[in-house]
Amino acid sequence: MRKPRYQIIRDHLLDEIEGGRLRAGDRVPSENELVSRFGVSRMTARRALQDLADAGFLLRTRGLGSFVADSRPMSSMLEVRNIADEIAERGHRHSTRVLTLESVAADGELSRHFDVEPGTVIYHSVLVHRENDVPIQHEDRYVDPRIAPDYLAQDFREITPNVYLSEVAPLAEADHVVEATTAPPAVARALDIPEDAPCLRVTRRTFSRRALVTVARLTYPGNRYRLGTHLDFRPPDRRVTNNRRQET
Repeated sequence: MRKPRYQIIRDHLLDEIEGGRLRAGDRVPSENELVSRFGVSRMTARRALQDLADAGFLLRTRGLGSFVADSRPMSSMLEVRNIADEIAERGHRHSTRVLTLESVAADGELSRHFDVEPGTVIYHSVLVHRENDVPIQHEDRYVDPRIAPDYLAQDFREITPNVYLSEVAPLAEADHVVEATTAPPAVARALDIPEDAPCLRVTRRTFSRRALVTVARLTYPGNRYRLGTHLDFRPPDRRVTNNRRQET
């Protein structure tokens, strides 16, 4: 059975991307260029490009064109998600290396975060999350033992802190700060990247209804991960109209 013409264009562009001839950030041929090259209608060319955009291979910007999307995994900036679920959704395997699991005395900064006296016992864990055995996140986390008393007894090779803490202290609020930074020596070794390699660091505080539960510093190698989100500012009735058009 002969392929639809839009699919021929789609497969051609996908071959160019997967073969490395079109790289992340490269502009792909415009609708008009595809019309001329393949002898199709503009609607057919538009459908091919939109299919690739919907599948995450292209980013389309009105007035500028279509560009090859960054293939690095992306985590949302507006959600607190279990990293194991993110990796599983990409069809990959998650594993965890536990570096530290201990009780520590709260210093001045931690005592202010958790509203305790300096020297109060706080739980501390350092983990490395891996995707298909490649380190993608260094997780340095402090937890209030009053809220999660069994934290240190968990096997974080089998369950992530996110899953355990969500069970014992359901998330009510969170705040986070995203920074461009470099990897200090210990983090670089854990992530198997050069010292001072560019990284993204998310400092996140999560709260239950009772109090602050945890403070975590999540470090991602800049060449393996990215953070982002999609925002839709259209009024709800406009979105419904557009969805109906797409279905017809």
